Amino acid sequence: MADPTGEANRGALRLDFDRRLLLQFRGSAITSDAGLLPYRELDDAVGLTDTAANTLADARTGKNGRHRLAGLLRQSVFGRLAGYEDVNDADRLCHDPAMRWVVGDRAITGSAASASQMGRFETKWLSRPENLAALADLPGRWVDKVHQRRPPRIVVLDMDSSESPTYGEQEGGAYNGHFGCTCYHPLFVFNQLGDVERCALRSGNVHSADGWHAVLEPVIARYRGTVKRLFFRGDAAFANPEIYEFIEAEGIGYTIRLPANRVLQDRIGYLLKRPVGRPPLEVRRYFASFSYQAKSWKKPRRVVAKVEWHPGELYPRVGFIVTNLSRPAERIVAFYNQRGTCEQWIKEGKGAIKWTRLSCRTFAANAVRLQLHALAYNLGNFMRTLAMPKAAERWSLTSLREKLIKIGAKVVSHGRYVTFQMAEVGVPRQMFVDILSLIARLRAPPAPA
Repeated sequence: MADPTGEANRGALRLDFDRRLLLQFRGSAITSDAGLLPYRELDDAVGLTDTAANTLADARTGKNGRHRLAGLLRQSVFGRLAGYEDVNDADRLCHDPAMRWVVGDRAITGSAASASQMGRFETKWLSRPENLAALADLPGRWVDKVHQRRPPRIVVLDMDSSESPTYGEQEGGAYNGHFGCTCYHPLFVFNQLGDVERCALRSGNVHSADGWHAVLEPVIARYRGTVKRLFFRGDAAFANPEIYEFIEAEGIGYTIRLPANRVLQDRIGYLLKRPVGRPPLEVRRYFASFSYQAKSWKKPRRVVAKVEWHPGELYPRVGFIVTNLSRPAERIVAFYNQRGTCEQWIKEGKGAIKWTRLSCRTFAANAVRLQLHALAYNLGNFMRTLAMPKAAERWSLTSLREKLIKIGAKVVSHGRYVTFQMAEVGVPRQMFVDILSLIARLRAPPAPA
């Protein structure tokens, strides 16, 4: 792009198929991401990026820095939220009017950070050990900020792993037989609203539960004494007696899928016999509950079994869940099955935020990128759960990006005001009124005089 601010002194282009049409290029007065501004309003109302910047150490030693740390962090997070997962996009975004107002300060009248500035910020400054540790805490700190406005009575934590494919000689990339590719193997903890409580980047060939304590313990520590009940759910990868003992010591209710074995199947042998008579056309489900102690366990625990007979299938589908809850077996299974939404949130992170785009050479730089993607995901999810009217509260993060963020606007500057003339197509004015009204309710009350 020769002139990213627009060709103010060049003539319009005419289209031959209809000579009435003229094309003018005024990049400095047009934005395609005007919908980022409500997210910036939400950021300001809850106090997210400003608080985050205060926890990061500024490694710059010069005195001619153009942008504050908060502005650089906003550009990283909001850019990912808008679908720009590559730092190279900063060379264009730095001139975008919406991004300049999101970054604030000098960027409003000048430009936001360039690609080289953003590259140094993400791969050099944030990859320092103290900043990487602070970044790992930020998703949880942001969730705490939201909970200060809307305190929860119950929190349900879902832990799961995922894969981020790697290419070339990326540090820490390794072949994973389960996913069938060379990848990283990040670990995530979500709450029941879909917020990322904490995440960690790991080498591709580690077990799904590797490093679980370092990820889960800080999350539980934040909730000690602050919520009425805390629950944990995990798949069979987390069927580990060390996890059971840790969670039980914390007084947390849990449901964890248990791999089947001969002893467990013998306990429900009466449910595994094919029923007599013509098979019905509907699925038949049976439940059982019993006490069980594996050789590696220090004490017996409750196990719930579910057996499903599906039409046209010769053998039943069998699943086991270990739990310390006293609910009926059918309710235990229903509660565990809700952890499937955790996999849906991971898919949203991959599709809408592109958090698998970890293309740096060093492991530390890619760990930074994962944390920045998690922050962008949380900001998008906060908007969905806190500030969307009922007509749009079920929109996915991808729909929010395409309908709300990707709104074109013409920027008109006056003496005292700057007006973004929004295109009223996907999101009408009344929806913006409702969004801004819900965000206003989240602001902390003013301090007494």
